[in-house]
Amino acid sequence: MGLRAVLPAYRRALSDVLLFTALHLSVRLAVSVLMLPLAGVILGLALRWSGDSALTDQDIAGFVLSPLGALGALAVAGVLIVAAVLDLALMTAALRQPVTGLWPTLATAWRLVLPRLGAVFGVALRLVLRVALLALPFLALGAAVAVLTLRAHDINYYLTYWPPEFLLAAGVIGTLVLIMAGLLVCRLSGWALALHLRLIDGVPARDCFAQSEAHLGARRGAVIRRILGWLALRLALAAGVAALIGVFGSGAQALALPSLTGVVLAALLTLALWSLANAVLAAVSNGALAVLLDDLHRSVAPKVLAPQQDSAPGGAALVLTGLAIAAGVAGLGAVSVLGDLAGRLAAPQAVEIIAHRGAAAARPENTLAAVEKALEDRADWVEIDVQEIADGTVIVTHDSDFMKQAGVPLKVWNAMPDDLAQIDIGSWFDPAYAEARVPTLRDVLEVAKGRGQVLIELKYYGHDERLEERVAQIVEETGMADDVMIMSLKRAGVAKMRALRPDWPVGILAARAIGDLSALDAEFLAVNTGQVSGHLLRRAHAAGKQVYVWTVDDPRAMSRMISMGVDGLITNKPALARQVMEERAALSLAERILLWLSDRLRLESFDLMAEPSEA
Repeated sequence: MGLRAVLPAYRRALSDVLLFTALHLSVRLAVSVLMLPLAGVILGLALRWSGDSALTDQDIAGFVLSPLGALGALAVAGVLIVAAVLDLALMTAALRQPVTGLWPTLATAWRLVLPRLGAVFGVALRLVLRVALLALPFLALGAAVAVLTLRAHDINYYLTYWPPEFLLAAGVIGTLVLIMAGLLVCRLSGWALALHLRLIDGVPARDCFAQSEAHLGARRGAVIRRILGWLALRLALAAGVAALIGVFGSGAQALALPSLTGVVLAALLTLALWSLANAVLAAVSNGALAVLLDDLHRSVAPKVLAPQQDSAPGGAALVLTGLAIAAGVAGLGAVSVLGDLAGRLAAPQAVEIIAHRGAAAARPENTLAAVEKALEDRADWVEIDVQEIADGTVIVTHDSDFMKQAGVPLKVWNAMPDDLAQIDIGSWFDPAYAEARVPTLRDVLEVAKGRGQVLIELKYYGHDERLEERVAQIVEETGMADDVMIMSLKRAGVAKMRALRPDWPVGILAARAIGDLSALDAEFLAVNTGQVSGHLLRRAHAAGKQVYVWTVDDPRAMSRMISMGVDGLITNKPALARQVMEERAALSLAERILLWLSDRLRLESFDLMAEPSEA
């Protein structure tokens, strides 16, 4: 795998570990303080020009495929790639200069690269376009395979049972991905010197890819072997570092016991060492890659990287001052975030418990049994999914058909009440629930009336007629208007419900989102755990919106979400969520910190309780 050539590169990087670590940390500062905010500004402007403040799920694809969205996505991708290769560019600049000390070399590297950032951005844009053009045919073929083979039934059926047609589609798509990956590796290996040719030799961005391929020619195989060797060694080092930190953390915790304060300090020290070790490992690995590519470039174009107007008096001091300011800004941000986290950890932070499709971990989802169990488990809200059937009846079901729950291919919009009476939707979960049938919205509301509140998700599969109107009518007829909330993935449906019943609380459900969700017209946002951030929570709360998170079934993740400040947990295990919230409220601040660290570090030894169900 080219380890013979890779090992000297790692040794060279280790010999300058302080310099490469300083360069790496300075890049992380610049990325966090400047480049990521810049990408956010570009994205925000593109969304604003499109007439929207945020996009969710399917709307994102439509936006990216529009001319304005494509330009915005290209610009954001270019900025992010510049951020990704900035390490490599700075380390290359440092390798091309005589080492005169840590800070002078750091300043010189930045002074050499900063005037060339525009050139690097040009290379990044062309790289994005080339990769996209290469990948698009394969992605289109993969999408066509999925549509042709997996369109008969709801996708959840295929994901749950893996029938033969799903395995066939997965095999074909997997083969396409492997072919695409092989072609990408082949092309990328030929472009390995594009950045150096632009940065050092001044080759125009439009020509640097072709010239890189011409320079490397038959040496592509060697380039691939070296990169694979570099990657293998990096992964091995990462595994070794993780193992060592894990051993250290366990040992430090054992030495600190029985002092809870000592255990917390040991956990904090472990986290700090892990962060430092990861930073050093990234710096050394990126430095080794820079050495490999720089040696390759020297062998074909041995040119010195000449400064561009870098002789201005005080230039080095200006660079270091800029980095110091960036460090100060990042430090203030970190202090603010840590202070906010400490405040949230200290607060009891009661949240609303929302039973996902009823108590779906204990009973068949979206059945009256699941609703009853959720109410017994003291859920604040019972979340259900609703759709219309052929005669306009609003029923409670999630998928577009009944394949996952009953093996029945009948589409929901073609179903009649007599059909539903014959469909067993409980036996797939447990034969004890063989009598379970698809409930109507009216059934669920009557069961919940006087006992709990209901969160209704409007489901759309392109065949709805008057779903919002019928839901509103049923809610009012059952006397539940004060005990329901409405949400949907489809923003147009939420807007229609808002128009029909302006006083009812409505929410936007989002699996993926870009832009400022807090600006959307809704009382609450329901996002997945990957979307939750302190920034989103602060913006949403400042706008008077609540944030619910789904689907949270792990007790430590529940505690972490509560500590972050979410307003509600959407969970298949409402009883567990209630227990976690109550037990967390009884913990000391030190215990909450330790619990938060145990989740972040993924260290089982930091569990506070003996039972897995405890917080």
